[in-house]
Amino acid sequence: MNDPVKEIEGVIRQLTQTTPSKQRRAIETYFTKDAAFTHPICRTGSFDGSRYLIRGIYRWYKIMSPRIDLQVNSIAYDAPNQILYVNISQVFRIFFVPFYAARVNLTTVLHLIRRDSIYSDGGRSKYYINCQNDLYQINEIIKFALPFGGPVLVWVWQILAALVCLMAAVACWPVSLWEEHGDKVGEKADHVMASVERRAVPEDVLVEQRDQ
Repeated sequence: MNDPVKEIEGVIRQLTQTTPSKQRRAIETYFTKDAAFTHPICRTGSFDGSRYLIRGIYRWYKIMSPRIDLQVNSIAYDAPNQILYVNISQVFRIFFVPFYAARVNLTTVLHLIRRDSIYSDGGRSKYYINCQNDLYQINEIIKFALPFGGPVLVWVWQILAALVCLMAAVACWPVSLWEEHGDKVGEKADHVMASVERRAVPEDVLVEQRDQ
């Protein structure tokens, strides 16, 4: 890629919405040979030839859902660290689960590396994907494992966990009070120590410091 921000949406669509040959070509074009892929369900690690595993993952992904609708919601690029953040919404239809479509949202974090082009285009350096990390909230990834009822179970669990946190915070209010009191005591002690240090400095030195 010459311009990751402008080109990444097209790359994503080549990986997810094209024929097997075009998908393979896109992986070989935009991923390094030792690229790593991390997903809540699977990972490859990074080694010479790990790109071959990424080809297998994307191929099975497309077999499971021959038709994938997606929308790129936002793109952010951390240029100094060469990290691309892409927020995506997609509709994933599992072919062996009739009448079900998983509407999920994820953020893909792409670590890029700049290398000389592998093609004869004047030797210009390009950006390649060296690591892909797909980040899903648990209520999103559960849609793949438990298509029916999974998100509701996660929602109930999260609400209960929030209520437990609230009750625990109320029950342990003495700890908060102790922390607050301890901070104030510490601030007072620091103020007293600073006053003592100022008094210990000779007056002529203080005058000289103020003049400076």
